[in-house]
Amino acid sequence: MRVLRIVDLSVPVGPGTVIYPGDPEPALTVHSTIERDGFNLLDVHLGSQTGTHVDAPFHFEESGARIDELDLTLFTGPGVVVDATGLGPRGVVTWDHIEPVADRIDPGTIVLLHTGWDEHYGTPAYFENPYLDADACRRLLELGVRTIGLDALNLDETPDEEHPGVGFPCHHLIADLGGVIIENLRGLGDIDFADPFVSVLPIRLEAADGAPVRAVAVELAP
Repeated sequence: MRVLRIVDLSVPVGPGTVIYPGDPEPALTVHSTIERDGFNLLDVHLGSQTGTHVDAPFHFEESGARIDELDLTLFTGPGVVVDATGLGPRGVVTWDHIEPVADRIDPGTIVLLHTGWDEHYGTPAYFENPYLDADACRRLLELGVRTIGLDALNLDETPDEEHPGVGFPCHHLIADLGGVIIENLRGLGDIDFADPFVSVLPIRLEAADGAPVRAVAVELAP
């Protein structure tokens, strides 16, 4: 196996990282310095859903598996990118977007929904993200998919005072089957090669509802 290219699909983690409303704000502060202590060391404070991250079933299901209990094959595998670009604020990713690549989706496929919404990262518009239709989510799960991600804040509609949402249906559907969700991806449009190998391996946080990841798409030599 020879790696030709690695595409970074992760947002940076720091004081400017966009967080879901109400989540802990990340903070990186200097704990030790070479001048004072002989080495550099950061004090890192962040939430389990900070930056590009994966949700374990426990995030929405009390009896669901925690992040450190999941099979690592959920976080690595062949990827298929769904073109869902061109949607407006709170646009819905439907089966019509997925159908053109449905014949490439098998059990174990990591489905990446490319909405292009990462271009709004760091602006108020980022919270008006497109989201996955619940029926399309069911159909992906029926195909054996257990890992779904997108380049936006939330796989479901992000509620606010004017948009109450409908209860995070995709989160519950995926959690019920022991699957995982990837959120806050970026750069999915840079995957311009066929058959990417995707890795979203999480930090091994004990008994956690999720964890940050360094998400990448790898182009392998044929």
